[in-house]
Amino acid sequence: MGGSLAAALRGRQQAHWIIGYDTDAKACLRGVELGLLDASAASPAQAVRDADLVVLATPVGAVPDLLAQIADAIGLATILTDLGSTKADVIAAARHALGPGFERFVAGHPIAGGERPGLEHADPDLFEGCTVVITPAAQTRLEALERIEALWRSCGARIERMQAEEHDRILACVSHLPHVLAFALVAQIAGQPDAQRKLALAGAGFQDFTRIAASSPVMWRDIALANRVALGQELRAFVATLEDVEQALAAGDAQWLEQLFELASRTRRTSTGGAHGQ
Repeated sequence: MGGSLAAALRGRQQAHWIIGYDTDAKACLRGVELGLLDASAASPAQAVRDADLVVLATPVGAVPDLLAQIADAIGLATILTDLGSTKADVIAAARHALGPGFERFVAGHPIAGGERPGLEHADPDLFEGCTVVITPAAQTRLEALERIEALWRSCGARIERMQAEEHDRILACVSHLPHVLAFALVAQIAGQPDAQRKLALAGAGFQDFTRIAASSPVMWRDIALANRVALGQELRAFVATLEDVEQALAAGDAQWLEQLFELASRTRRTSTGGAHGQ
């Protein structure tokens, strides 16, 4: 995601100098080789020094420590944003770490992406047509907010503002739960003695449903834990639906199953899918 944003900004001439930091130094050097970065920093503090804009493109679990490392190095006018899939926890971490600088932090979530991590898969057009959710706090400066929204629009994205709690509740349903289900299904099959036999016969439906199970385990571990309350509620509701399906199967209730399938089919066919991503 971070590599795609760097590629998008460079391709649209929205950044004249991009410096990166990663816990894996080789990743940043690879970014320089690919032309996504102009330079690689040895530390987070070095990366943000003299920066006009800082983008946190990390698993959400790493955000608190990262903010603590850069808080004293950012400039008095530096604007900060993030790409995290949860917002309430990120905002709380920024408020704690940045002090007065929190007013220049704009929490954001581009609902885009793919299952393949790494700079080699950076896509400068990834954000074309996608929705970027911005969750400003009461203290967020209007200048910082407008600058971040303009940046995303320059990458072809649409902007939607909402409260962090609403974002986390909605994404628990339409993003975090599907990822957990995909991971769980593939892991269940992988633990069976005939796993390879089953996977060898898996068709397009299985591939479509489980594509996102190839996503970063660390990133999705952090997202699931950060949004555990809302995700837990969605899981319980889904388990209840599965129990209803199990009972209908046991009873041979064709009418109930058809009604459920018809509701799902009709909803899926008529949904807009406007967010375009994960």
